[in-house]
Amino acid sequence: MIRCVRYLAIGLLALGLAACQQGGQKQTLGTLLGAVGGAVAGSQVGKGRGKLVAVAAGTLLGGFLGSEIGKSLDRADRLAMEQTTQRGLESTPSGNTVSWRNPDSGHSGTVTPQPSYQNATGQYCREYEQTITVDGRTETAYGTACRQPDGSWKIVNG
Repeated sequence: MIRCVRYLAIGLLALGLAACQQGGQKQTLGTLLGAVGGAVAGSQVGKGRGKLVAVAAGTLLGGFLGSEIGKSLDRADRLAMEQTTQRGLESTPSGNTVSWRNPDSGHSGTVTPQPSYQNATGQYCREYEQTITVDGRTETAYGTACRQPDGSWKIVNG
């Protein structure tokens, strides 16, 4: 069950960051990140069918709270987050955290990459943890990114 929730979380994060990179709605990004955080939190509660209900409830509540955070992310926030994610994945040692902060909005975040590995197609990939803090509320999500032929890192689904 935890593995299923993890893949769901990674998939939602990838969709959210892809929407962010394509100039999508900041509220959508917040909703997806919140849903991921809620699903992960819910997966830690209960057993069996109760755990499934907790995951669903956590996803909905996290999605709502994340939506509110997402409303507040502006273009400068998204740009800072994207640049920090790229820099972190490219040159930050595993387990070390890089951060960004928009002095105009006060919003901030972090990226903590894990060791790189080669996937089945030979691409180098890294899992990472990412946080976004808006008005004192922090959302955390986990994802995987793989290096593209042009040297950039692309968010992928598990």
